Amino acid sequence: MKNLKLVAAVVAGAMMLASTSAMAVTIGFSQVGDEGDWRPAFSKDMQDSAVEYGIDLKFADAQGKQEEQLRAVRAFIAQGVDAIIIAPVVVTGWDQVLQEAKKASIPVFLADRDVEVEDNSLYVTRISADFNLEGKLAAAWLAAESKGSCKVVELQGTVGSAAAIERQKGFQAVLDQFPAMEIVRSQSGDFTTEGGKQVMEAFIKATNNLEGICASFAHNDNMQLGAIQAMKEAGLNPGTDVLMVSVDYVPAMIKALEAGEANASVELRSAIGKFIYPVVLDYLEAPKDLPKWIVIPGDLHTAK
Repeated sequence: MKNLKLVAAVVAGAMMLASTSAMAVTIGFSQVGDEGDWRPAFSKDMQDSAVEYGIDLKFADAQGKQEEQLRAVRAFIAQGVDAIIIAPVVVTGWDQVLQEAKKASIPVFLADRDVEVEDNSLYVTRISADFNLEGKLAAAWLAAESKGSCKVVELQGTVGSAAAIERQKGFQAVLDQFPAMEIVRSQSGDFTTEGGKQVMEAFIKATNNLEGICASFAHNDNMQLGAIQAMKEAGLNPGTDVLMVSVDYVPAMIKALEAGEANASVELRSAIGKFIYPVVLDYLEAPKDLPKWIVIPGDLHTAK
């Protein structure tokens, strides 16, 4: 009798475990790729946080290609996931696939970057930092540091990405308030260290070793770290000869700030699963209208 009771208890426990597993929320997450240091840290946090929240996460790395993201999202739809999270490579080209998700009654959430669609009801909300504000913070610090007089070289992020577009707009909006501040050269380094190094090498050649250049503004830290390498190889002293301001505040940039080779970095938090998943899970439990943008805060860090 005891053995029968033990078997019954084990079977009941197994059935309960199977039932719990079957009820687990399944979320598809389409990530931009792994460029720089910030993006892999963000991916890892999303994966680790999914375990903490009991989420069955289907992770897809787009390797910086929108066509890969579209393929991943359609795969998530075919799998019948409960929700889809997208960190878009670029802002355009999303209408069709988001309509397909809506037709399948699968809610879509944007993480980090934004999209431009004709009908914004195609996604529930975007959960991210304020890229425009990041650009403004960087420019405001530079305006104060340079006393409103500065010629700037700009290392832009991936062309067409929300981060690159908004950081440039925010930065320029502040510069417009200071007649003696201007961006004299601007080029994309695709958010990578090597891209940043190549762009800065081109700037150095085009400006006679950055003659007359007051500052380097990079849309992310990795490009700025590449720029620092290029400047040092050219015999320049980044952080002293040229003011260095960027966005992300990754560990390597913290070291550069401590070494005096960079001057400021606007923090873009990578551990944001705790901001994203509660919004998604609450919505799945009780769907309701949400603001189209839920802002994750950031801070400015300086070498001083």
